[in-house]
Amino acid sequence: MSEARTPAQIEADIVRRREQLAVTLDEIGVRVHPKTIIGDAKARVASTVDETAGRAFVTVNRVVTDVRARFVSEDGAPRLERVVPVALLAVGVVGLLALSARRRRD
Repeated sequence: MSEARTPAQIEADIVRRREQLAVTLDEIGVRVHPKTIIGDAKARVASTVDETAGRAFVTVNRVVTDVRARFVSEDGAPRLERVVPVALLAVGVVGLLALSARRRRD
C-alpha cells in the first residue's frame, strides 16, 4: 500500500507542476509568436537558396570544365582543330545577325 502524502507534499507537488506548466506555456508562446514563425521560414528559405546555389555552382563548374576540356589540351594548349570551326561558326552567326539588323533598318 502507498504511503499517505502530507498536505505539504501535495502543495509542493502542485507548485512544481505549475512551474513546469508555466515553462511549457512560455515555450509554446515563443514557438507560435509571429516573429519566431517568420524567422524559421526565413531560415528555411535561406537554407534552400544556399543549397540550390551550391548545386547550380557545381553543375556550372562541371559544364565549364567539360567544355574547356574539349577546346584545350591537358597541357593548356588550344585544340585548333576544334577552336577554329567554332570561331568560324560564331563569326558567321554574328555576320548574319548584323546583316539581318541592317536590312531591317533599311
